Amino acid sequence: MRGFSHPPMHRGEKSFGIQMLSVQPDTKPKGCAGCNRKIKDRYLLKALDKYWHEDCLKCACCDCRLGEVGSTLYTKANLILCRRDYLRLFGVTGNCAACSKLIPAFEMVMRAKDNVYHLDCFACQLCNQRFCVGDKFFLKNNMILCQTDYEEGLMKEGYVAQVR
Repeated sequence: MRGFSHPPMHRGEKSFGIQMLSVQPDTKPKGCAGCNRKIKDRYLLKALDKYWHEDCLKCACCDCRLGEVGSTLYTKANLILCRRDYLRLFGVTGNCAACSKLIPAFEMVMRAKDNVYHLDCFACQLCNQRFCVGDKFFLKNNMILCQTDYEEGLMKEGYVAQVR
């Protein structure tokens, strides 16, 4: 498997889309779900089936403007959160298959089948060659191998099989 990935969403996690809409001058101003004032700005956000000023739809932890950091927000325990804070507070952590140290839920990882790795740990476990996105690697006996070490292992196995 190739590429960087975030940890997967798990059952019970809620993510919602954010839409930016331009306010039509001929429509009645909508009320903001954050501050309860009328939205007279040029643009408004629609999320959670409510309307918001761009400044009012913010992460409860870091106060970032959710319309600026992406098109998704997360909710749990009556909190509205950005992805990073949602994963930091409620995400599932795991251990790296190479070094066995904890991987925080918000950290980027590499995956090979069921194994998850820190980006720095994703390397051939025989020669320590680091892999880049798109590089070919092999998973044999739960070890990540570069093409050279994988092929050398196959040749040794083939030779042993012929001798027997």
